[in-house]
This record gives sequence, structure tokens and C-alpha cells, in this order.
Amino acid sequence: MQPSTYHLLALFVSPEQQALRFPLTMLLIFGTAKLFANVCEAFGQPGLVGEIIAGVILGPSVLNWVQANDVLTALAQLGVMFLLFRVGLEVKASDLMRVGRTAFLVAVAGVLLPFLVGWACMQAMGASHIEAIFVGAALVATSVGITAQVLAAKGLLHQVASQIILAAAVIDDVLGLLVLALVSSMAEGKVKIGALATTAAVAGGFTLLVAKYGTSTLQHVMPKVERKLTVAERQFHLALFLLFGLSLLATYVGVAAIVGAFLAGMALSETVEQRVHDLTHGIGELLVPFFLAGIGLHLDLSVFTNRHTLTMTAIILVAAILSKFAGCALGSWRLGPTDMLRVGVGMIPRGEVGMVVAQIGMSLGVVDKPVYAAVVFMAVGTTLIAPPLLNYAYRSCVREAPEIIPASTS
Repeated sequence: MQPSTYHLLALFVSPEQQALRFPLTMLLIFGTAKLFANVCEAFGQPGLVGEIIAGVILGPSVLNWVQANDVLTALAQLGVMFLLFRVGLEVKASDLMRVGRTAFLVAVAGVLLPFLVGWACMQAMGASHIEAIFVGAALVATSVGITAQVLAAKGLLHQVASQIILAAAVIDDVLGLLVLALVSSMAEGKVKIGALATTAAVAGGFTLLVAKYGTSTLQHVMPKVERKLTVAERQFHLALFLLFGLSLLATYVGVAAIVGAFLAGMALSETVEQRVHDLTHGIGELLVPFFLAGIGLHLDLSVFTNRHTLTMTAIILVAAILSKFAGCALGSWRLGPTDMLRVGVGMIPRGEVGMVVAQIGMSLGVVDKPVYAAVVFMAVGTTLIAPPLLNYAYRSCVREAPEIIPASTS
């Protein structure tokens, strides 16, 4: 860890006390995140909004006490993996498969419209063709972690719209992978159709295979393996093995590790005991604040001193919100206006996904710093606006009230 990464720590930690740096950073992030979460909840807003704001305040935008680094990034990645694993444990694969058709329509519409709108906006502002394409790609993929956290905290994962959001976000991730692969190859001047088709087939096949057969397979395998183990918490150990194993496989085939984590949880949802749920929840309570605060740490408001950058950022943010909402709501039109609203706002957050696309664009030399800053602001802005909108969209729902999925959604 470089001393420049921890500006506040120099005030409290002498060079002879370097071992204090890590626990002090953990205390700052976790303590501030939970403090702001409590403030937001006192005002009727989801606690995760406060945890993201805590990252903004601690980061370069305000106090500049903590900056993102490899350790915090690793904690954030673990946090979102456990979050999606926990959500998966509450969802039955059969329920998601039943809303598969609607979820697919939502995902496709929610990818195409933001991509086209983002590209068109950047072209209208005079950006190069390839830079406009990268911004369009940054608007494509939903960060399901934010929506999943809100829905899980409110006990709404069994609602029809919630299941469609989760299923669509998984499909969305596969489609986003293909869009990113396509625009990256265009930036490098060589589009390989065969490689893209192979990636699509492998990523889609992996996701569908685990979603469809994972639960039934584990119902037969888990009890047999458990009987051969004698260690305490053996069921939880097996669950963690599956979590990390499927996260690794998901990354290997090209989709996000969090998709593998979600699929692992869903495959175990009808097999494991409540003890596994409780232990997973405990780990998530420790790690998820680092994921949420980490989103805020990436925001640096000092770059927005130029009027053109401010205008571009505002346009990208509005385009990201409206295009995703419109595309996903349109894809769920069969469900009626109430669930269309829920699905539309549930797919709005971009979180870390948009940042990754912009970072790749910068590494290839086709996205400049102001555009990268605008995309990061868009990612944080859409993440912050989604929870209050979800609160409004689900205001009439009863907590933990399962809902029967109508046949028309399949």
C-alpha cells in the first residue's frame, strides 16, 4: 500500500506504525458507511444510498482521506459476490425460468436502446465514432448488485417484477459482454465474428446450463458429499466451494464473477439449511459496505471544471436513465404499468460495469479523460437514483409476500 493512497492516515500513523494503516482504513470505510446508512434509513431511504455517499465523502471528491486501491477493490469484489450469492439463495431457479421469455425481451431492449441513445448523443456532441460507440457500450450493462440489495432488504425477491429484473440482469451481462467484445475489437481494427459467436455460445450455454440443471444436480450430490465430511459447518464450506468455483468458471467463460455467484446461490436455494443463509448474511454485512463505498470512491468531482464536460456529463446521465428505463419497461409491457415501472427502474443502475467499459476504452486510447469522468459520474448517479425510485415503485408491496407468477410472463 502506497502512503499517497491514504492521505488522512499520515495525520494519525507515524512511519513506525505502518501496521495501523489497514485497520484504520477498514474502520473509516465501514464506520462511515454504516453511519450514513443509518442517517438515510432515518429519512426513509435505503441504507445503501448512504454507504455510497460515504465513499464519495471519504474519496477524492470531498475529504480525499481514502482512495481506491487493490486491497479495497478486492474487498469490494468479495462484497458484491456474497451479495449476489445471498440473493441467489432466496430465489428458486424454476421461478426465474418461468419468466425467461419476458426477461429476455427486457434484457435485449435494455441493451439496444441505451447503446443507440448513448452513441447518438456522443455523435451529436462531436465525439469520434469509436468513442461514441464506447460510451454507448458503457450504458448497456445493468449492475444488479444495487437493485438486488434493495429488493433483498425489503423482502421483495418473490415479486414477479423482481424475478424478471434478476433474470434479465443475468442475460444483460452476457449481452453486455458481447457488446464490449465487439466494440473493443472495432477499436483494435479487427472484428472476429467467429470468436464473438464462440464467446456468445459458451457464455450463454454456461449460464443456461447452471440455471436449468444446477438445483436438481445439487439436490442429489450435496447430501452424499456431506455424509463423507466430518468438519463443523460442512454445508457452508461446500456452499463456499461452489460460490468460488462457479465465480471462477463464469469469469473464465467471459461473464462476470457475480453471475457465477448468483447462479451458485440459486442452485443451492432448495438444498441448504437456514444456517447457510445466516452465515452468508453475516459475511455480506461485513463486506458489502466496501462494495458500495467503493463506488463512491471512484468519483472525482474536481474534473468537472469545464462547461463542456459538465454538459456532456448531464446529457450522458439523463440518456442512461431514460433509455434504460424506457427499453426495459417496454420489454415488460405484458405485465401492466405497475410492473413495467418496477422493471424499468430496477434495471437503471450501472455501478462498476460502466466504469470498466470506460477504463478499457482509455487503455485502448479511444476514450479521453473528460469522457471517462462523465461515464464514472453516470455510473454513480444511476446507482444513487435507483434505490429511491425502487422505494416508490414497490411502495404498495407487502414485505416477504410471495406472489404467484402468471402464465403470461413465460
